Amino acid sequence: MLESIWKQCLDYLESALPLKQFDTWLRPLQAEVTADGLCLLAPNEYVRDWVDQHYREQIRDTLEKVGGGQPCSVTVAVGSIPSPETEARDSNSGQDDDSTDRRLVVGLQSKFRFSNFIEGKSNQLALAASRQVAENPGKAYNPLLIYGAVGLGKTHLIHAIGNVIRRRPRARVAYLPAMDFVRDMVSSLRHNRMDQFNQYYRSFDALLVDDIQFFAGKSKSQEEFFHAFDALLQGDHQIVLTCDRYPRDVDHLPERLTSRFASGISYAIEPPELETRAAILTAKAAAARVELPEDVALYLAQRLKSNVRDLEGALRRVIMGSGFQGQEITIDYCTETLQDLFSSHDHSITIEVIQKTVADYFRLRVSDLTSKRRSRAIARPRQIAMGLARELTNRSFPEIGASFGDRDHTTVLYACRQVEKLRKSDNSVDTDYRNLLRRLRT
Repeated sequence: MLESIWKQCLDYLESALPLKQFDTWLRPLQAEVTADGLCLLAPNEYVRDWVDQHYREQIRDTLEKVGGGQPCSVTVAVGSIPSPETEARDSNSGQDDDSTDRRLVVGLQSKFRFSNFIEGKSNQLALAASRQVAENPGKAYNPLLIYGAVGLGKTHLIHAIGNVIRRRPRARVAYLPAMDFVRDMVSSLRHNRMDQFNQYYRSFDALLVDDIQFFAGKSKSQEEFFHAFDALLQGDHQIVLTCDRYPRDVDHLPERLTSRFASGISYAIEPPELETRAAILTAKAAAARVELPEDVALYLAQRLKSNVRDLEGALRRVIMGSGFQGQEITIDYCTETLQDLFSSHDHSITIEVIQKTVADYFRLRVSDLTSKRRSRAIARPRQIAMGLARELTNRSFPEIGASFGDRDHTTVLYACRQVEKLRKSDNSVDTDYRNLLRRLRT
C-alpha cells in the first residue's frame, strides 16, 4: 500500500517542483516500508542530508494528502534496495556468511571499497600493498602500516581491506579507532573483565586499528595492545594500522611498540596531486548523480589543495546549492558559493609559514633563506621552500621571489623545476620534500 502511495507522491512532487530540483534530490530516492512508516533510501550522504533538511516535511505532507489523510512517518537514510540479481550475486560470493552472524564482522563500513578509491601517484604504493594484504591476509605485509595527514584516504583503505577479507568463509574481522580500544580496556578494567577483553581482541583473523597515534601517553593501553598485537602476529592473523605520521615521530610511544608497528611494511599517503584531486571530485559528483564539468573539477582542484575531506565538503556545498537554487554548476557559481572557503584556504598556509617550517627542518634561520648567500646548505633548502610555496599557495612566481629576498620570477621558476627534477633522481630530496609537506598540511 505504502509503495503505491509513494509513487503517487513522486508524481505529485514532480509536477510541483522545478525539474532540476526533483531530478537532483527526489528521483534518486528509493522507498522501503518499515514498522514505523516509510524509510527513504538516498544514494549517498549528500542527498540524504539535503532531503532530510529541505524536503522531508513536504514529502510527509504529500504522502498524507495522497493517502487520504492517513498520518505517515518518514525517515531518510543512506542505502539502496538490491535487485534480485544483486542478491543472488552476493549470495553466491559468500557474503551470506556476514548476514548470518554479524558478530563475525565488527565496525566495517561497506561503502569503502577498492573500486571507489581514486588512485594517484600520491597513494599508489599504499593502495598496491592494501590490495595484496586483502587477498593474502596474514601472509603478505604483516603488519601493514599506512600513515599520512588527515583526510587523505587512510580510513578508506583500511575499510576496503576489511571488506575483502570478510568475504572469506567465517572470517572474523574487526575495525576500530584506537580510542575505542582504549575505552574498551578502561571499561574492562573497571568491571574486572580483562580476561574477556584479551580473548575478544585476540580472536579476530584481521584486526584493523585506525589512528594509533592516540595510544601516545597511555601506558596501560600500550601494554595491552602490545600483547594483543604479538598474539595475533604469532597466529598469522592480519594486522593493519593507520597513523597520522610515521610512528617514530609520535611523542610518548615507546620504542618497543614503534618497532613492532614498523616490523612489517609501511607506506605513506601523500596529499593528492592536481589530477587526482580532479578525478576525486568527478567520481564523488558521479556518485551523487550529478554531472561535474571538467573545467569546474580542475578549477576546484586548483583552489583546494589540502585533503580529500576539504574537496568533499566543497563539492557538497556546490551540489546542494545548485540543486536548491536551480543553478548550473559553473566556475563562476563555484567562486561565488565557495568564496569564504577559498579565502580561508588561501590564508591557511602562507609563504611565511613555509619559510619557518623549512628553516626549522634544516636547522637554519629564516633570514638564511631570504639572504643572498648561495652555499649548497642554504640554496637547496631555499629551492625546496620556493617549490613548496608554489605548490601550497596561490602566489605567483614574482610574489614568491619577492618573499625570498627580492629574487626575480625566473629564479623561482628555475628553483621549482630543479626541485621537481631532484625529487625524481635523489631520494633524500624527495624524502625531505614529503616530510615538509606532511608537516605543513598536518
